[in-house]
Amino acid sequence: MERKRLLEQVRDCIRFKHYSMRTEEAYVHWCKRFIIFHQKQHPRELGGVEIEQFLTHLVVNGKVSASTQNQAKSALLFLYKEVLKLNLPWMENIVAAKMPQRLPVVLTKHEVDSMLAHVHGTSGLILKMVYGTGMRIMECHHDLHPCAQQGRSRSDQSTGLNMRLQDVVDWASAYQKDQSSLGNERF
Repeated sequence: MERKRLLEQVRDCIRFKHYSMRTEEAYVHWCKRFIIFHQKQHPRELGGVEIEQFLTHLVVNGKVSASTQNQAKSALLFLYKEVLKLNLPWMENIVAAKMPQRLPVVLTKHEVDSMLAHVHGTSGLILKMVYGTGMRIMECHHDLHPCAQQGRSRSDQSTGLNMRLQDVVDWASAYQKDQSSLGNERF
């Protein structure tokens, strides 16, 4: 039996742990960049020092943000811990990207209601579902368009709301038809 390539192993492990599709894409991307940065050496031959070099390079030469550097770091830690089953010494010599000093914007219930009143159609339904259920945008998209799941089984992308979501979509469609027949195109 032929052994799977490293990036396929990363994908399989991410899917086994039911991480999101976006996380899979990001982690595979950072693993690939790490390997290329080190002249295509296998990560098993590399260690903490090489990870520190790569993450520092991202900040110093790539000018990436702190969140981007943290995402790359998480991807590499996942690669070593979950895929390669190797423990790395704690990395202390990484030049950290500076976190911007921003205050979070919090909307009042009235402001949210006002904003939601201005979105309609499928985009409006998705936004209302994201706000009302805590779902991610891609989860809503997959629940509304199951054929967009690129061959994965429904159980791989379960959001915990799927059974009731079809009722919401059916209600929204019926409501939209009723509003259209009354001349109201608000939903």
